[in-house]
Amino acid sequence: MIPVPEINLGGILPALILCIAGLVVMVAGLFIRKGAATAAALISLAAILIAFWANSPIRLMHKPAFEGLISLDAYSWFFNLLILIATGLTALMSVRYLSDEGLDLYEYFVLLLFSGAGMMFMVSGNHILVIFVGLETLSISIYVLTGILPGNLKSSEAAMKYLILGAFSSGIFLYGAALLYGAAGSLSLPVLAKYFQAPVVDRMGMVGMGLLLAGFGFKVAAVPFHMWTPDVYEGAPSPLTGFMSVGVKAAAFAAFIRVFFEGLSALQVNWGQILWVLAVLTMILGNLAALAQENIKRMLAYSSIAHAGYILVGMVAGKEAGTSGVLYYLLAYTFTNLGAFAVVALVGRRGEANVLIDDYRGLAKVHPMLALAMSIFLFSLAGIPPTAGFMGKFTIFSAAINSGYIWLVIIGVLTSAASVFYYFRVVMKMYMETPETEPERLQFSPLTILALSITVTAVLYIGIFPSTYLNLATESVKPLF
Repeated sequence: MIPVPEINLGGILPALILCIAGLVVMVAGLFIRKGAATAAALISLAAILIAFWANSPIRLMHKPAFEGLISLDAYSWFFNLLILIATGLTALMSVRYLSDEGLDLYEYFVLLLFSGAGMMFMVSGNHILVIFVGLETLSISIYVLTGILPGNLKSSEAAMKYLILGAFSSGIFLYGAALLYGAAGSLSLPVLAKYFQAPVVDRMGMVGMGLLLAGFGFKVAAVPFHMWTPDVYEGAPSPLTGFMSVGVKAAAFAAFIRVFFEGLSALQVNWGQILWVLAVLTMILGNLAALAQENIKRMLAYSSIAHAGYILVGMVAGKEAGTSGVLYYLLAYTFTNLGAFAVVALVGRRGEANVLIDDYRGLAKVHPMLALAMSIFLFSLAGIPPTAGFMGKFTIFSAAINSGYIWLVIIGVLTSAASVFYYFRVVMKMYMETPETEPERLQFSPLTILALSITVTAVLYIGIFPSTYLNLATESVKPLF
């Protein structure tokens, strides 16, 4: 008698809802002649709200599903929540953006939903092949979204660069997985954990670990795997750039942490030293390169690289304190960066004409509330209290100090201090300079105002009242230890 494997659809219901909604939008879009993008956005937002509800029970679970391929626990619940927030806010921001560009692309929301589903499989994968399938589902959707603007050469160029470099990184990741399979005989994280506890580990397993680290390094934009980031962020549609900077990064770090803290924890002495070096290089290069940028999207791209370095500091610190610090930091960073890119999308208007830092001159005189929102986001990125970004850095650096990584924290604090210059440069342009020509007044849609209101409120509330969210992050990482 053939045994029937246990099937727990409830555990993957949030991802299934996004997939089904994507299919519904795909079919419905064929029959809607006008306003297809708006209808697609509304269906997507409804599906995301339903997925929020379906995700709630996962928090109380602590068990594998689908023959051990999926982990259902508070850690998966937390990152599912983060992904749904990022997807929902991006959908809100994108309606007005597509309208300004004169595009009625329902396919945009189809790909957005599929990429969110891919992220969810990444964060809950308990097997490297499941993580890889989620990674490719996410990546293919993002490649297409990056180049979705018709007739925009920068968008097409960004998509091509991302596709080529992404293909190489996927190949490296898969080759590393093949070597691990050859060494351990399985790609299940519990089996890998048992294999690497042996007194002697052959070179095949060590090389596989290194290649896996390089594959994840590309997805989180850590130096020296960051080359694609500035060009792709500049060429992609602004709302999508925000989604890439938070959603893709959160999913990649979630899988990164699960694989290395669960499957390869016995080798932490080895990969921890490598991450120490990567964290230093990423923080230094990201911040120094951002200082020289005149394009705000490229500046935020290098800023995103630098923030990957801060998150790597939390991974180096390890233990519950460092890992929970990473989760809190990613929560704060999600609201902060999405809000910043919402402002960039608004100021850029049709064709993203205003993407230079000089284009923000005098914004406070014409749109004081928009300038205030942008200032709050930049303060949070710089780590200025009482924003969420300050508490994120404080939590990660405290964990690193308690783990004995004093020099790593010193470098992190110095590079963070350097970042204040390029963040405050934009604030000075908005409040202390006047534009050469009379700036045009921007038109705000209700959905854009809602997205900005949510992000500003979250950045301040999470920063002023952090204890609830720090406890939530601490609770969510317990299944890993």
